Amino acid sequence: MKAEIWTWSYCPFCRKAEEILRKNNINFEEHIMDNKPEELEKIKNKYNHQTVPIILLNGKFIGGCDDLQKLEKGGKLN
Repeated sequence: MKAEIWTWSYCPFCRKAEEILRKNNINFEEHIMDNKPEELEKIKNKYNHQTVPIILLNGKFIGGCDDLQKLEKGGKLN
């Protein structure tokens, strides 16, 4: 499994999502959106998700940190 995640460096939910990905041995590409408001706005609109993190698993949008936590609790990350 591979993940892609859009974050802010100071966001606690972003750090939590990264922690979950690492704990489940999921490689991820991080896109830090600090000082990139236009780029972040495009990604938010693309996935119709207005907060960070924005997470994709195997190219499929899954949502944010809460959604990732639900997948982990449901045993769907291994």
